[in-house]
Amino acid sequence: MTEKTEARRAVTRVVEPEGVTEGAGVRLRRSIATPGLDYVDPFLLFDHFGSDDPRDYVAGFPFHPHRGIETVTYVLDGRVSHRDSMGNAGTIGPGDVQWMTAGSGILHEEMPQPGPRLEGFQLWVNLPARHKMTRPRYQDVAAARIPEVRRADGLRIRVIAGEVDGVRGPVAEIFADPEYLDVSMPAGRSFEQPVPRGHAAFAYVFEGEAVVGTDAGGGGTSVAATRLVLLGDGDRLGVRTGERPARFLLVSGRPLGEPVVRHGPFVMNTREEIQQALRELRDGTFIQR
Repeated sequence: MTEKTEARRAVTRVVEPEGVTEGAGVRLRRSIATPGLDYVDPFLLFDHFGSDDPRDYVAGFPFHPHRGIETVTYVLDGRVSHRDSMGNAGTIGPGDVQWMTAGSGILHEEMPQPGPRLEGFQLWVNLPARHKMTRPRYQDVAAARIPEVRRADGLRIRVIAGEVDGVRGPVAEIFADPEYLDVSMPAGRSFEQPVPRGHAAFAYVFEGEAVVGTDAGGGGTSVAATRLVLLGDGDRLGVRTGERPARFLLVSGRPLGEPVVRHGPFVMNTREEIQQALRELRDGTFIQR
């Protein structure tokens, strides 16, 4: 029997984020959900927020609805307070993650707290049709609960979801079977990570510079912060650094292959389902108790 050869994932596209303003006036760098890159099934949106000027973020995101998706907020610096229609309230700070399943419908607010700096990311993950109207769920994951794998060569990998070197992240029971890693690489190092074949995957380099999509012969694409790289299919991803260190997110998930109809914070499978959400929002029946 012939042994199966693992395929390396290569970079298929390098994406320059676009500047946008959302909420009540929050300035963001958006890589997914732009005219140039609408959707990377199952990922609907990817934003990087970060500024030393509170005027860029302190107005925040007052109460607004979601249906049909999951939202993931990962904070690197600063603090964000949240409240929602399920009765959850609290504040997430450096290293914390908020993973919210909007399902049938939720109202929430995300309000950055005054401070010298705010930085982090928000990812939207689509829900399959059979779970669009599932009961909303909320997970607050404190930094202390997120394991960090420290390798002998100095690499550090925070495992938010998925698995690295036998260590599993705390975010589980998510419909897209995601991997969400925060990888810090010193200069002159290599990183290898299995990524399930058939899963969509991207890396977002937000510090330094790395060569992404390396193989046994070297290769790869040099990517400097701040850029997102889409990855082709395969079984493994290789990354290496040269004279500069790098830090990046590695995100992957199982595609749904279903129709996507979106209207602002609502993502459903048909236009009729969007119209239903808008009607329920108008007549006060959007939140299903």
